[in-house]
Amino acid sequence: MRRLTRLTVRVQRALLLTGVLLLGAVGARAQSAKGGKIDPTWLRADAASKTVEFKLVAGLSEANGGMNFNGFGRGALVLTVPQGWNVVLHFKNQDPNLPHSVEVIPDAAPMPVGPVTPAFEHATTGRLDQGFSAGQGGDVRFVPGKAGPFLLFCAVPGHGAAGMWIRLVVSEAVDKPAVATAAER
Repeated sequence: MRRLTRLTVRVQRALLLTGVLLLGAVGARAQSAKGGKIDPTWLRADAASKTVEFKLVAGLSEANGGMNFNGFGRGALVLTVPQGWNVVLHFKNQDPNLPHSVEVIPDAAPMPVGPVTPAFEHATTGRLDQGFSAGQGGDVRFVPGKAGPFLLFCAVPGHGAAGMWIRLVVSEAVDKPAVATAAER
């Protein structure tokens, strides 16, 4: 019985140490993060077919401990699309440490902790809870039928609440898509 207790204590200490080391590594990664920059190749539009394609990369940089889209989080990047256009998000996870997913959700408080019903039919990667590992992803295709503010939100529990979201604005007033930082808008 005593041996079992000592073994249990050793295992608990080892797990605690592992957790502290992992948190330290994530913290160091977050502290070394730099601000994101927009890459013009992220956005392609075809006015004739009313289609916008956006390259959406989870964990593109170390910003927010890797919990970012295209190097941005907490709404600092804004994708604007015309209402009724075909939207294709080419989603890929580049974060070597964490799985990620994406879904389009209404921009409303409070921020959800995990997956919710998407704002538009098919506006999700699937695998919302468990996410995709590094190098994995898929296309998300939907048509935004209503105008308003929305979020591209990582639905892996806790990620969106930790700031892994950018803005999607669906507008009746624009005739072409655009991407900008929140400060540029």
